[in-house]
Amino acid sequence: MKTNTQTNDSPFGPVIYSYTRSQAVADGVQVEVTKTAREAGISFPVFLTRTVFDAYVAVPPDVQGQDEAGRLWDVVWMLRFAILRSRSHGDRVPVALYVRNDNTRAKLVKLIAQCGPLNMDDPSPAITVMMPDED
Repeated sequence: MKTNTQTNDSPFGPVIYSYTRSQAVADGVQVEVTKTAREAGISFPVFLTRTVFDAYVAVPPDVQGQDEAGRLWDVVWMLRFAILRSRSHGDRVPVALYVRNDNTRAKLVKLIAQCGPLNMDDPSPAITVMMPDED
């Protein structure tokens, strides 16, 4: 049996490349919404993927009666509701809400919230809200 003679503790060897959450926020890949989430009663830091933010928080052109603050509140409030009603003991929770992206009826949107470490060097919990096909 061959043993790992490297000085690092990982059996996989040294990290080749890492991408931190702070880099993702700086690059615009994720959007931090912790302040609004705290107002909704969520104590962990909360981030939305850019895809979720652009599709369901940013107001599409020509849509009347909508604003970004209200749409963000809808997302974090329904996240809180999904967490409270969850019976799962896993790290993922489905989040459903109705969003109006045109001047007709609102449509049901299904998202995923995942709880994981805030950053590579900070294991405190944080929540990321993403599309079902993102992870």
